[in-house]
Amino acid sequence: MTNYTHWFIRARLKTRQLLLLVALAEEGNIHRAAQVLNMTQPAASKLLKDLEDVLEVPLFDRLPRGMRPTWYGETLIRHARVALASLNQAHDEVEALKAGRFGQVSVGSITAPGLVLLPAAVARVKQEHPSLRVSLQIETSDVLMERLSHGKLDMLVARLFAQHDKTDLRYEVLAEEPVSAITRPGHPLQGVANLSLRDALSAGWIVPPSGSILRHRFELMFQEVGLEPPVNIIETSALLFTTKMLQQSDMIGVVATDVAKYYASHGIVSILPMALPCQMDAFGIITRTDRLLSPAAKVMLRALKSTAATVYGTRFDPLAAD
Repeated sequence: MTNYTHWFIRARLKTRQLLLLVALAEEGNIHRAAQVLNMTQPAASKLLKDLEDVLEVPLFDRLPRGMRPTWYGETLIRHARVALASLNQAHDEVEALKAGRFGQVSVGSITAPGLVLLPAAVARVKQEHPSLRVSLQIETSDVLMERLSHGKLDMLVARLFAQHDKTDLRYEVLAEEPVSAITRPGHPLQGVANLSLRDALSAGWIVPPSGSILRHRFELMFQEVGLEPPVNIIETSALLFTTKMLQQSDMIGVVATDVAKYYASHGIVSILPMALPCQMDAFGIITRTDRLLSPAAKVMLRALKSTAATVYGTRFDPLAAD
């Protein structure tokens, strides 16, 4: 019977209190938060006070021009977002089942596996379960990790960095990510024998934004052979712009090798015959250990793993749970 002694049951925690916490965090003002939730300010104040009384801690600092979450408040707000997202997902799954659909899954991916792994994995899922709704987001690892933490994504194919909170995460490595230099077809450097970094130093380069890991390793790559990094650069992570810019100039782009091969296979770019020793860290499948995957998400996870075995030769622990 201990399952019925959770604090939130004893406290009769209301869903509207969770909604109020999130609204206060976003609005910073109890009057505006009450308006968002279509309640009176006194009612909102009472909901907050009741919750603070139960927890015996202040959740917000009352300031002259609004309210700011305390450390206690930040903690509860983070979990309130996850709980509300989970309830929304539960509703969506029920509605999908009522409509005769198998369910839905939301996947986030960085660019390279988004081009190479995800299309094949999603095709496999849709072949087996045509009514399963798949939502895919292509973003950087940092953006995806935040969305996973808020319950907006079920799983990721991304990288884990030192700054990421790894609590309650499962990470299963898939592959390393080498990078390549790409140009327009017919670029003058394509015909240079034994092409080196020194040969390409004076060219214009399209590089990742400053502060990114790949940008740091790109600059370090030149310094390690006694060269100053190129000064004629364009900073962007937008592949559409990069490929278009390369087509109408003699600049060189730096992208993941899988991305380079994809565009080269369509005749959009050519890969320079030059090694770039600045590869990115390995990426993998990331899921939450503190949340149960839906049946639809389990189907997607199995498809990712079986496709990765074909695409990357990845071998997974057969005892690992989905």
